[in-house]
Amino acid sequence: MNSEQMFYLIIGILVFQFVFDQFLDYLNKTKWTATLPKELEGIYEADKYAKQHEYRKANYGFNLLSEWVSFLGTILFLVLGGFGWLNELTLSISENFIWQPLLFFGLLGLGSSVISLPFSIYGTFVIEEKFGFNKTTPKTFVLDLIKSTILSALLGGGILALIIWVYAAVGPNFWIYAWAIVGGFMILMSMFYTSLLLPLFNKQEPLGEGELRDAIEEFSHKSGFKLDNIYVMDGSKRSTKANAFFSGLGAKKRIVLYDTLINDLSVNEVVAVLAHEIGHYKLKHTLWTIISGLAQMGIMLYVFSLVVDSPLLSGALGVEQPTFHIGLLAFALLYSPVSFVTGMLMSIFSRKNEYAADAFAAKFDLGEALISGLKTISTNALSNLTPHPLYVFFHYSHPPLLQRINAIRNKK
Repeated sequence: MNSEQMFYLIIGILVFQFVFDQFLDYLNKTKWTATLPKELEGIYEADKYAKQHEYRKANYGFNLLSEWVSFLGTILFLVLGGFGWLNELTLSISENFIWQPLLFFGLLGLGSSVISLPFSIYGTFVIEEKFGFNKTTPKTFVLDLIKSTILSALLGGGILALIIWVYAAVGPNFWIYAWAIVGGFMILMSMFYTSLLLPLFNKQEPLGEGELRDAIEEFSHKSGFKLDNIYVMDGSKRSTKANAFFSGLGAKKRIVLYDTLINDLSVNEVVAVLAHEIGHYKLKHTLWTIISGLAQMGIMLYVFSLVVDSPLLSGALGVEQPTFHIGLLAFALLYSPVSFVTGMLMSIFSRKNEYAADAFAAKFDLGEALISGLKTISTNALSNLTPHPLYVFFHYSHPPLLQRINAIRNKK
């Protein structure tokens, strides 16, 4: 295979993935109906379901336009030799073997952000605003953008610079050290994300004394789960949608409840949702997710180490002299089908874990409270409760609500 054939292979992969994603979106759209389906009676009120239908339609058209712009932009950049041009530009600015890749990916990320920014603004301040979800102010939006850009530059750029330095110093076996660096970062983030990074965007306060804390502590004792860190996050700062999540390992584990969740659900329902999150930890889902992520990362870095300096890959992107960043970019494009498959497998694994965590909560007679809470969360978010099975198979990390309800009641 020569560079030209490799170029067309990359184009073919991008086209196939885009067409397949559009096909799945279309299949999902065929399940929509303007009238309330029988299976959703008692979950959605007719008027709220009509609003959900309009929300789905608005998001479908918006996402379709966004995906087309992204796809055509990538294809045009490839066809017109944009990556080769950007490589020459960064080389003219700096020949340093670390700074050149940082400039290359920095400019590439900047261009991507400029293109996606109008879509982000429209999605937040038009669609989410129209349907009553948005609570983000323009000031918060701008500050979030600045903070996330700085974090990406510092953390992402720092890790990339370290890996490039290791590559230059060690050679072909650099992937082992890169794996240790990335793996260490993943573990640190899982332990300290809520205490170090999340406070940059959201305030968290310990759950105060009262009926809810007493109920949570009672369940914690009953389930044999030592929980000292229960925090409430100001999710209402950006959206009316409710959520809760578990973060950390060992002594650093923490449960975070959105204030919207506490406002929307009863005490028993919040405890049931919390029991589900605790179930993930007790059943070691959190640990296995980290382990599987580390394994995938190790395999990917090893394969990348075999082709990082390939003239074939660099030539496919219009660069004669192989470089680390061009090899990384070409590899990422070629590896995307593998990522799609592993992502699908992880989604299957995740849905299995969600059923198991639901069953854990139901084991403590919280099944009906969990069902009630999930109904409220889903309908308040105008969630699509009748997705196409094939779309679920490829994209859903959580089972659809109706399947979860059936599974909980069958377990009971």
